[in-house]
Parts: sequence; C-alpha cells; structure tokens
Amino acid sequence: MPCLGRDSGSRQAPGTRTGPTGHVWTPFPRVPRATVALKSPFCRRPAAGSPTLQSRMGPPEGVDWTVIILTCQYKDSVQVFQRELEVRQKREQIPVGTLLLAVEDPEVRVGSGGATLNALLVAAEHLSARAGFTVVTSDVLHSAWILILHMGRDFPFNDCGRAFTCLPVENPQASVEALVCNLDCLLDVMTHRLGPGSPPGVWVCSTDMLLSVPANPGICWDGFRGARVIALPGSPAYALNHGVYLTDAQGIVLDIYYQGTEAEIQRCVRADGQVPLVSGIVFFSVETAEHLLATHVSPPLDACTYMGLDSGVRPVQLSLFFDILLCMAWNMSRDNFLAGRPPEMGQGDMDAADYLQGARAQLWRELRDQPLTMAYIPDGSYSYMTSSASEFLHNFTPPGEPRVQIVHSQVEEPQLLETGSSVVSCLLEGPVHLGAGSVLQHCHLRGPIHIGTGCFVSDLDTAQSEALRGLELHDLVLQGHCVRLPGSLGRAFTLVGRLDSWERQGAGTYLNMSWSEFFKKTGIRDWDLWDPDTSPTEHHLLNARLFPVLHPSRAPGPQDMLWMLDPQEDGGKALRAWRASWRLSWEQLQPHLDRAATLASRRDLFFCQALQKARHALETRQDLSLRPLIRAAVHEGCPGPLLAMLDQVAAGARDPGVAARALACVADVLGCMAEGQGGLRSGPAANPEWMRPFSFLECGDLARGVEALAQERDKWLSRPALLVRAARHYEGAGQILIRQAVMTARDFISMEPVQLPAPGQWVVAKCPARVDFSGALLKAAFICAGIVHIHSELPLHQQLLQTFGGGFELHTWSELPHGSGLGTSSILAGAALAALQRAAGRAVGTEALIHAVLHLEQVLTTGGGWQDQVGGLMPGIKVGRSRPQLPLKVEVEEITVPEGFVQKLNEHLLLVYTGKTRLARNLLQDVLRSWYARLPAVVHNAHSLVQQTEKCAEAFRQGSLPLLGLYLTSYWEQKKLMAPGCEPLAVRQMMDVLAPYVHGQSLAGAGGGGFLYLLTKEPRQKEVLEAVLAKTKGLGNYSVHLVEVDMQGLSLQLLGSEVST
Repeated sequence: MPCLGRDSGSRQAPGTRTGPTGHVWTPFPRVPRATVALKSPFCRRPAAGSPTLQSRMGPPEGVDWTVIILTCQYKDSVQVFQRELEVRQKREQIPVGTLLLAVEDPEVRVGSGGATLNALLVAAEHLSARAGFTVVTSDVLHSAWILILHMGRDFPFNDCGRAFTCLPVENPQASVEALVCNLDCLLDVMTHRLGPGSPPGVWVCSTDMLLSVPANPGICWDGFRGARVIALPGSPAYALNHGVYLTDAQGIVLDIYYQGTEAEIQRCVRADGQVPLVSGIVFFSVETAEHLLATHVSPPLDACTYMGLDSGVRPVQLSLFFDILLCMAWNMSRDNFLAGRPPEMGQGDMDAADYLQGARAQLWRELRDQPLTMAYIPDGSYSYMTSSASEFLHNFTPPGEPRVQIVHSQVEEPQLLETGSSVVSCLLEGPVHLGAGSVLQHCHLRGPIHIGTGCFVSDLDTAQSEALRGLELHDLVLQGHCVRLPGSLGRAFTLVGRLDSWERQGAGTYLNMSWSEFFKKTGIRDWDLWDPDTSPTEHHLLNARLFPVLHPSRAPGPQDMLWMLDPQEDGGKALRAWRASWRLSWEQLQPHLDRAATLASRRDLFFCQALQKARHALETRQDLSLRPLIRAAVHEGCPGPLLAMLDQVAAGARDPGVAARALACVADVLGCMAEGQGGLRSGPAANPEWMRPFSFLECGDLARGVEALAQERDKWLSRPALLVRAARHYEGAGQILIRQAVMTARDFISMEPVQLPAPGQWVVAKCPARVDFSGALLKAAFICAGIVHIHSELPLHQQLLQTFGGGFELHTWSELPHGSGLGTSSILAGAALAALQRAAGRAVGTEALIHAVLHLEQVLTTGGGWQDQVGGLMPGIKVGRSRPQLPLKVEVEEITVPEGFVQKLNEHLLLVYTGKTRLARNLLQDVLRSWYARLPAVVHNAHSLVQQTEKCAEAFRQGSLPLLGLYLTSYWEQKKLMAPGCEPLAVRQMMDVLAPYVHGQSLAGAGGGGFLYLLTKEPRQKEVLEAVLAKTKGLGNYSVHLVEVDMQGLSLQLLGSEVST
C-alpha cells in the first residue's frame, strides 16, 4: 500500500508572499518542518473565523443640529420639502437625531422677518412638547442649535426654488450618489464651516444665494452675546444694488444700507477695497432669540405667526435684516427706525405703513439693547441668484471655462457639446448639439437637436424632442413644468428670452424684442395677454397670459410657444391654436406648479441615467463604486429598477467576473435595504430554498440561475433578517462564479507518469512557510489528485483496489499554530497534492502544483488568494503575478539579490508570535465585498499594492534593508486599509514598543493575529527584543523566533531513496 508524508513548515520556517496582484515572497527555513504522512482518506476542515467589524468613515465633524426648519411659501410644498429634508438625513448630510420641519409661511408675503419669527415659534413649540411642557417655553432654546433655512420667493429658472436649483458639481467623496442642489451646499457651509464653535442659539440662512466659505473662517465666539451677521466681500459697484453693513473697527454694526448712495457705500469700503455684503446669514444667541420669540404674543407681531393667522389677525410683512436686525444697529435712532420701511415692502398704502410702525415699535422695545456684530469672511464669495437669465447662465457657465461640464449625465455624442456649456442630470441620445454658454438640466432628449449659444433648457423629455428638431435656438429659456389644474394633472411649457426682464417697471421685452415688435411678428395683440382694464403701465412679462396649459383636443407641447420664434405661412393655424388654449401668466402659473411631480420626474431621470452609467461600468469592468448609487436607490425608495438592471447584467455577462460583481452588487442592495438590522453580512449561505438557483449556476446555466435567484429573492424582502440572509446567498452565488473562474487554472496542470512506490512505502513532502513583504483539505486533495472519483459508480474501496491495489494513509502535522498567517493551509495543500500524485505514480512540476492548489481550494469553497502556496513551494525570494484574465495563470519570477544579502537578511529577520489567533476567512469576505463594491479607497489601495510590489522587488535586487523596512511598514498600512479591524490593540501595542528597533514590521497574512515579522536595524536582535517585550505589560502569550530564508522550497522523498526536489 503506498504511503506518504509531508512537512508544511514551522515557527522557524516562515516565507514571504503577497496577494493576487503580485507581491514578493521570501520562503524560510526547512528545519524543523511540519510533516505530512499519508495513509488513509481523512478530512479536517479549518475552523471558521468570526467576521470582522467593518469601520465606516463618518462625516466630518460639524454642528449636531437640534432642529432644522425649511420655510415654504406654498402649503402644498410642505410635505414635498419635508421629504427632501428626510432624504438628506438618510444620506447623512443631516445628523440622525435632528428634528426636521418644513413650515409653511403664515401668508405668502410675510417677509423674511415674519417667516423667521414663525419658524422660531414652531421650533420652540416642538421642542417644548418633546420636553414634556404643555405650553411654549423659551427654556428649550438654552441647549438647542437651531437652523432656519428660508426658501424665499419664486425663481424663474426652477419650479422648486433657488434652494433646489441643481449645481454643475459632483461630490466624488459622497457616500450617496445624488445631485448637488444649492440647499446641499448651504447645509454643508452651515454645518461644517460657519456653525462649528458657535454656542447654542438660532442660525438663519437664506437659500437665494450661491455661497463659498473657507474651511476655517476664523469666527471667534468667546464672550459672544446678541446677534451676529455674516458678511462676505463684494465690489462697491455690486453693492449699489445690494445690501451692505457699516461697522466700526470692533465689528459692531452701525447701520445697514440697501441700494445705498455712492457716499454711503464708500463709508463701508474696507482696507481690501471691498465692502461687506449682506449675505443672508445671521446668528441669534439664546438671549436674543428669547427676546425675539417673546414678540409672538404681542400685536401686531403676532400676525407674523401661524397663531396670528389662526386667530384671524391681519398679517404684517417684516424684513429680517431691515426690520429685526436694523433696530439693533448702533447708529439707528428710534424715530428714524419707526419712520422707515423695509425695501421688500415697497411703497404700499398708509394703513400698511402704520401697521408696520406698530410692529417696529414692538421690535425696538424687545431688541434694542441686544448688540449686533459682524463676522467678515474675506476669503469667501457671495452671489445673489437674481431673476436675470444672463446672470444665471453666467453662474453655471463661467467665461473661460476650458471644458464641458457633464454632471450626472449620459451623453452619446459628447463631441457635439461646445466648450463652456453645461449638462446636469440629462440623457442625450443621438446628435444633440449644445452651444457655448448654454445649460441643459433634467432633460431626456433624442436628437437631432441643435441648441445654440446662450440658452437654458430644462425639464423636457423625449416626447418633446420632435418639437425641437429643425430649429436652432439662441438666447432662449425653454422649460417644462408639471402643473396641477382643477381636476387634472399635466404639463405646461414656457419660453422667454435670455434678455427679457422679470421686473414690473420699464417698457419690457419678450423673446428679446420689444412688445410692439413681438406683436407685429406673431399677430398676437395686447388684449390676448392682458385684460382691457389693465393699465398699459402694468403690462409686463409676469402678468402676460402667454403660456398654454390646456388645449381642447391635445396636451400642450413646446410647439405651442416655439412657433412664435418663426411664424410660418400656415394661414394663422398656430396663432389660432394658441388663442384657443387656456393660458396662464407666469404669476398665475406659480400656484399651480406641482412640485412633488417635478421632483419625482427629476428623480426618475436621475436614476435612469445613473443606471445606464452603472450598467456601462459593470460591463466594461470599470473601477467605479456602485455603493453610492445603491444607497441612493434604497434611500429614495426605488431599489427595484436597480435590482432589475443588475439581474440583466449578470444574466447576459460573458465574463464570470462581471456576473459575479453584479451579483455582489445585488447583495449590497439587499444589505442596504436591511438598514443596519437583521444581523451580520457574513454568514451561512446554504439554505435549501436557494439550492435550485445555485444548481443552475453550478451547471453553467447563468441566465436561468440569475432568473431563479431573482424569483427566490422576492420571497425574502419582507424584513431585515430575511434581507441579510438573502444577501449572504447572493454572495454565495457570486462565489460559485469565482470558483468556476479560478478553476480555469486547471489548464496549467500537467503530470507525467512515474513508477508507483512500493506498497507500504512512505512519500514525504516538506515545505517552508512564507511571509509577505508586500501582498476539509485532505479529502479534497484525494479528489483533486484524481485518486478518488466522486461521480464513479464504484464504491471508494473498489476504486482504490482496482486502480492502486490498496488504500492510502495520510498523516499531517505542523509546528505552526492555527491562524499563524504564514500561509500554511495553501502550502499544506500543495505538499499534500505533491505527495499524493507521487504516491499515485505521477510527477507534477512546481508550476502545475501551484495551479492545482488553486483548484483544490475552490473545491473546498474556502476561497483564498491566488498565490499563498508559491511562498512555500518555490525557493528563495520571488515575485508572483497573475494577469486580470482567464484562464487564471500565476507567473513567478525569482529575484536575484546581491551576494551575501540572504545571510544578511537572515540576521535581521525575526518572527514574533503575538498569541492572537488569526481567522482569515471572514476577513477575506469583507475584503471581497469591498473590492466588488469598488470602494475608491480600496481600488486606490489595490493599485498602490501593485506599484509597491515592484518597488519592493527592486529593493531586494539592490539589497537595501532600510528600503525593505519602509515598504514592509507601508505594506501593513495598506493591509489595514484593505481589511479594517485586522490590527488587534495588543498587536498595536507590541508594534509601538518594537518600532525603535526595526526598519519595518507587519503581521503575516491578512492580519488579525498570528505572527508579526520584523526587519531589525541591528543584526541578531532576538534576545534584545525579548527583553524589550518582557518589560511591556499586557502582551499575553508571545514568543520570539529566529528565521532564515529557505533556498530549497518543496522537497519530495520516497523513504529509503534519495531526496527529490
């Protein structure tokens, strides 16, 4: 009966290697060795490790807001904007414990001051209720950080206001893929730049400006009381149409000017030649906020709140800056304050002026004694979002911009987009030309379409593409709108000129021409647009009934407006159709805008283009992380289309790596849907309910397997525990595909027949272990060696008797502890296969043996890297590489080092057993999960590992110990990035103590415990380091070992004969 044995390595026999991307191995000594002796089929599976906890990089530190309030003009917008706040909280843009409130202004025209007072009252009321009070108390403000965001007035370029205007920027570091709105930028500024360091109190921020603030604006809060305004620099010319602060040298606000005279503005000019602009941001201390809150019960200021509205009192229009704050300005006298009126109020009637004077008197009594100071941020920038289309386009397409801005968009022919244009959240199919200085947002267009220079086009879809064909637009604003009319939902379209004014004063224009010229060109008359009793002085764009919202026989379309650009000789057909429609003016249209439908439509388009991008990334094997998109789809409540796309990619993939990644992404979607509940992601994946889809995959029927997986998945979506278990099974499905891919390594396994050993003769295989400077078993070995055929109709004993005349006895042992990190499982597999094949009368070369181990480990379903076994099967110092292609092949290059360097390395290399068992399998699961997710940090780290491997190989060729030590320490840092949690505290303590004595150090293998290997600065340091560690408390059961480079590798011997290597 043939017999064989094997030595897998010892504590004095470590080697070095890296992972599949090509790392360096240095195998170590041959004696004493773990030995394997083979006598009978026996299987001992490795113990399963416990999953490591994945660390999550949290958002940067910022203000932990108690309440965030978003004020809205329209009642039907409250729920819409409440949801938008909640979505941002799920994205972790807002702290999880923050109370979110969307609050309707009591009246459309209460002004920024009235909206602030009402929001403050609502916040205090909610906090009072939370604290168990039955009445509103200002005590709740003493430990609260409150942020009030004002939506402001209607914006002609976005139906959802300036706050939700999308900016042409992407945040590559965001954990959730999403469009960046002005609201998101302002939230970031307030939370992470302006807010940190401020005491409890109330921040108020308008959303009608584009703001840029440096990371550390340098605002001092020591001894602060009263109110503080935030000012940003602007030119004196810009200030002529804006608000500015006049302050003294200590920053005390003396006065606030709006559209001041040149002399007034010159008084505000600072040493840098700029003036401090009113930015729309103010902070109220708790004391000042209490004084302001107290006014809500005093007439006529009670009219600014919902309580006053519910009490039937007459509303009052109040400005935050020119009523509430102005009374606190040092130079302001009571008489002047009471006689003035805010610029947003206009002239109005005398009754309104008297009413306002009463409100101002109340403000003076409550707030006059509160100090008002200014924080000036010279490195910031401010731009008010006006109603000028030219200024709007200028903000989105800065002159001299050397590129096309394509943000969250898929463009089939990007060469048709001219430099200086901008495309945000669009799908452009076919030839769509966009001129310089033009902006497309939220459009799904199908060419051929030509949009020239100076245009803004938004919210159009493929149904409207036909209306644009054959036209060349210039200097126009074309928008689609979701509208809610009595008894119906629909779409309307507006068209205006870039140069048209939205002001009520002046002669006015339409489509960049005078009204008279427009009437002459189109045949439209003034009575079509305005009532006969409307004074010609009141004829302006805002109240002109231009825009069709209903037709007798069809839905409105862009053609209902575009005909005006070039009226054709159609006998007046277009004009008659326009006149036959029900039309609204811009002012009349605003209350009918369906903002919920608008945001839903934009969300659908965003995900449509994002899914196209994700599909392309998967099918072309791009290193693009889909985790942000996955989180976005789950947070927005629409994971279904994403799951369907992933199913399609997996089912149609020709590359098993693409299919496996798509299945891993499905697992990520399911895990994200569990929202952190339901248990750990790592766990068993062999439930009988999933065996049917698994069987299709095992048979190579990918399409049916993916279909069956989806059918089973639908049964597991009802609660978090089932979602997590389903995610585990999808990862299990991916492992089947990985296993099939790795098994292509069998193409490189070849054997030659040799004489069978005599019955009873032992075959002994010996290998060193390995360490890396930079990168159940036995039954499977019998199967992979071809000794046992599991599909044979013959029982095991008959197979063995018929082929070999007897059985096998296998013995394995090792002086290395379990979980050493020295690659013993893979090396043991290689030694066992070598011994088995020789006992079966076959000779296997080292290269074939390396690939045979890959096959064996996949049969075991234990996973593993491509190259652990190289470190023990091949001698000396080497670099292993495998190309990203199938069939999988591991290529090994032996590294030539300077003469005497190996001995020098032996004198400087030590092993320290940490006393911590390393359990690699769950570490591997976490690493694979992160890699399939293509997390940017992991992708970058993988590329760095490859680059450093080649540098490390060069350091060996040079014989430089300091360089090797540098790369060794760097390699450990790279390992920790790849597998967070792999460094126990006791090991970190040990490494810190040893750091002064070493060039570099790292845990072996994937980390988590096992052996620490060191490259010492001085030779023969074993006793020195033992003494150092002996003085350190809390290290546990450690030991220090000598080690040397192995120059033999695998050795194979038939006992009683010469050694064969």
